[in-house]
Amino acid sequence: MAIEYWMRGPVENIPALLQPVAHALLQAQFEINEIMTAFPESLLWEKPAGAASPGFHLQHISGVQDRLFTYAKAQLLQPDQMDALTAEGKPGATLPALLDRLNQQVSKSLEQLSATDPATLTDFRGVGRKQLPATVMGLLFHAAEHTMRHTGQLLVTVKVLKGQ
Repeated sequence: MAIEYWMRGPVENIPALLQPVAHALLQAQFEINEIMTAFPESLLWEKPAGAASPGFHLQHISGVQDRLFTYAKAQLLQPDQMDALTAEGKPGATLPALLDRLNQQVSKSLEQLSATDPATLTDFRGVGRKQLPATVMGLLFHAAEHTMRHTGQLLVTVKVLKGQ
């Protein structure tokens, strides 16, 4: 078993206060890619016992990171991000495409973490049309927490679908 990312030391170029975010994103990326290796494409959109499908979790993990990291930059969501949100859970994307999107999003998230000034972590950030109150730190940590929550759900769903 591989050593978990949080026990591997600091991630290069990531501010110390954001190391837990980077560790969580990298751990999720590793576990998702590992469990999805050789996963049958025919099961990608199955919903065992009404649970969310593996395809949904893959779309949602990438989408939530993209949206929360956008808010952390004090930006509003763009139409393509809203379209991606609407498409979450709808079959169509292939497993390789979903994994590629996930891997690209983790890389993009890590780039943003490396460029985040720790002095801005407690700065106000509005979320959504209502501009609900958050902070840079709150958004980045929630992105990591939400990623891990759905990673856990994905891992269980995949095992159920594979009959393990």
